Amino acid sequence: TAPESYSFGVVPQYDQRRLATIWQPILDELTRRTGLSFTLTGVPQKAEFEKHFLAGQYDFVYLNPNDAALAVRRQGYQVLVHDHAVLLYGVLVVRRDSPLRAPRDLDGKTVAFPSPNALGASLLVRADLANRFHVRIAPRYVQNHTSVYLQVAQGLADAGGGVQSTFDSQPQAVRDRLRVIHTTTRVPPHPVVAHPRVPPAVQNKVRQAFLDMGATAAGRALLAVVPIQRIGPASARDYMTIEQLGLKAFYVEGGAP
Repeated sequence: TAPESYSFGVVPQYDQRRLATIWQPILDELTRRTGLSFTLTGVPQKAEFEKHFLAGQYDFVYLNPNDAALAVRRQGYQVLVHDHAVLLYGVLVVRRDSPLRAPRDLDGKTVAFPSPNALGASLLVRADLANRFHVRIAPRYVQNHTSVYLQVAQGLADAGGGVQSTFDSQPQAVRDRLRVIHTTTRVPPHPVVAHPRVPPAVQNKVRQAFLDMGATAAGRALLAVVPIQRIGPASARDYMTIEQLGLKAFYVEGGAP
């Protein structure tokens, strides 16, 4: 008989080809370790991704911390694992040769973001610009983190919001053309969550498979590309404090700019 098959959604931080390059080997390893089958079901637009997980369409999902809190509250998703080595935070970048030195210099400027509801790259950055620095910006939403860095590097936007991990994973030539002028509050990183319809025994099997991957050099190498440095168990409690950061005012229901 064919193995049980489960959908696995991944937040579109990068373009679809790169996401498949990163995640398909991980799902293949999960299959090897669990005997289950996993179908990578990415979508190119963050807004579409949000609709899917909020409707409970993914059996398993890798998603940002704010989305994790929403997924728990609205669909009862169970939090399985996350990276124990790092915290997630937003970075605000400008061109290295830009005269802009601080967030306060961005009043009236065009700032690129991957999407309205990306947590570190958009929500945390936009909340800081409005609440801490009292500047008004013209946001431009450009699909993914890579596009943000390129827009700024090419002078098409005055600044851009990303997260440290995706900034670090850009080609050296792109990073060399950028400068970080602000970092946001730190929050727990992206988790993998499971829909409550997935049997608890299967959830536990998948959690254990991720933890076992983290215990081998080959498994750690696969996860490092995400990037996940040190995978460990996680729970919904880790993400509930995010709701106290006052991001609701910046969250766009439906994800449309």
